[in-house]
Amino acid sequence: MNKKIFLIRHGESISDVKGRYDGEYDDSLTESGRENAERVAEKLSHEPIDVIFSSVRIRAKETADILNEGRDLKIVLEAGLNERDIYGAFPELAKDLPEEEYRRLGELLADREGIIPGVESYSEFRDRVGNAFSEILKSGYSTIVIITHGGPIRSIFRDVLKLGEFKEVGNGAIIKLEVSESGVQVTSMDSASLNV
Repeated sequence: MNKKIFLIRHGESISDVKGRYDGEYDDSLTESGRENAERVAEKLSHEPIDVIFSSVRIRAKETADILNEGRDLKIVLEAGLNERDIYGAFPELAKDLPEEEYRRLGELLADREGIIPGVESYSEFRDRVGNAFSEILKSGYSTIVIITHGGPIRSIFRDVLKLGEFKEVGNGAIIKLEVSESGVQVTSMDSASLNV
């Protein structure tokens, strides 16, 4: 069965703008984030969507609810689509800390197979997201929306589909995939771009 999948990053959230990283935080959309979600809803208003799969995080659920306004679609909450908790071991990491703090975090995270106490390993994250995406592909739905986070979208492209690395996945990004017997093809990207 051919499928259309819309991979969507949630709208801007409070932690995106408040200047702190909170680990596995669960916060709401900002007013701008609601506008991101409304823009997504408008762009997909003529698509015959069968189902919305969403991360269980509030910012993703709020994005799903806005997309679903006036549609009455089934929304399936899927924890496998949650963001990786990379900041859980760094509760005091703020966006205004010196550059060397970011360099230290970047070095720790650059080794995707390294183990950092208090942080979901990359292999656990990759497997969790990959399993969730595979189950969604097996579902009987033909037009699917997946609302998730930047990390899972990057992992789906990098690890599952082998389509490369993103340069940008903006708030409210929409990536349209078409799935057929011959494989997966990216047919459009809005607010997202791959490295060239």
